Amino acid sequence: MTHKFATGQDVFYEPTFGNPAVGGQYKVVRPLPVERDNRLSYRIKSVAENFERIAEEHQLSDSE
Repeated sequence: MTHKFATGQDVFYEPTFGNPAVGGQYKVVRPLPVERDNRLSYRIKSVAENFERIAEEHQLSDSE
């Protein structure tokens, strides 16, 4: 499995239903290792927040 997004890439984050996170522009901090569930995940960061989030690849799209 190969990650679609690279470290430093700008992405659009769409949180899943029920997640209190704010969607919008984020930057990929780094791709995370593939775990046993075979889901591709990333650490992402918004300039509007002081912390990083973890997002699955299906929640991210190319920044427009």
